[in-house]
Parts: sequence; C-alpha cells; structure tokens
Amino acid sequence: MLRTVFLAVLVLAIAIGGGAASVWYALQEQEGIGAVKVGGWTTFPELGTPLADPYSKARIAREGVLSLGLAEGLTFVAQRDSGGAMLRKNCAYRIEGSFPPARFWTLYAAEPSHAMIRNGNLKSPALQSMQALRKPDNSVSIAVGRHPAPGNWLPVSGGGPMALVLTLYDSPAASSSGIADLALPAIARAGCDA
Repeated sequence: MLRTVFLAVLVLAIAIGGGAASVWYALQEQEGIGAVKVGGWTTFPELGTPLADPYSKARIAREGVLSLGLAEGLTFVAQRDSGGAMLRKNCAYRIEGSFPPARFWTLYAAEPSHAMIRNGNLKSPALQSMQALRKPDNSVSIAVGRHPAPGNWLPVSGGGPMALVLTLYDSPAASSSGIADLALPAIARAGCDA
C-alpha cells in the first residue's frame, strides 16, 4: 500500500514538474511557435491578432509588454549577433544597414526579459528614426556599447546578456505576407571589455 502511494506521488511530481518545465522553456524561447526569423532578428507577426498562439499570448502577458496589432507595426528582437554569438552588455556592436519602410521606428537595448536597460544619466535609452543620422544611401550605422561613440550611439550599462528590440510602426511590412523577405540591418561585434 505504501509503495503504491509513493509511486503515485512520484508520478504526479514528475508530471507536474515536467509540465511546468516545458511551459517555462516554451515561454523563454524566442524562436518558438509562430516566430519568423529575418537574419538575426525574430518577430511574431500574429501577436495582437486573434490568430496568435497561446504561448505567445502567455509570453506577452508575463512580460507585460504592449503587443501591436497587425496594421500597427512589428517588433523584432535580436538576442544574437550576425555571427551567432549571444549579445552581451560588456561588448560593443555595430548595427549597419537599412531599415524597412516605416513611418517611425525605435531601437533599444533590453534585458533578456525585454525590459529596457536604464543607463543613468548617459543618454536616452532608445534611438528613433527621427534622430538617427543617415548615410547618403539612407542606411544607418549605430554603435551599441558602454563607451561613447560618434554618430548614432545606443548606450548600454552593466554586464550579462541583452537583447536588441526594433519596432517598426505603421509599416507596410506589417500587413504583407513577405515578412521573411525583409532586409534588416546586420549586428556585428566590434569588441568586448575584459
């Protein structure tokens, strides 16, 4: 009798623990159900629509971020550079290239949970399309790092992993089915502090 009770409790513990672990993994993973990868950037185009999968809805509810409707815009998240290495706050990066057509875009550095990194009195924690300096071909070059850089500079502070969050507002790309064909800027590692 005691053996049966022990086995029943063990099976329940494994089932509940395994279920909780699988849900935690599904909510942590950025490249899960409904994700579309564009280079090193990932988006969930169905967020904010009735077609969004339950895991994406749970991730948005847990993180407390506002999801945009399909016609309002798209949010892209990069957790790795173009070489495949994890983005880290103690490294410097260069974001180079053109952004897709949009009425307005913002770019900020975030914790892996997507909370914006605060930088004390350094500078605004985000860049936006109205303030970005552009090259003659309309592309941009943005330095991301702890040390000031000339031109477009997105400051970060601290250490550990980070993510870059790019949001395109009122973009024709949000309403089209060709999201995977977009060209987003590349993220190149420029060096790391010891």
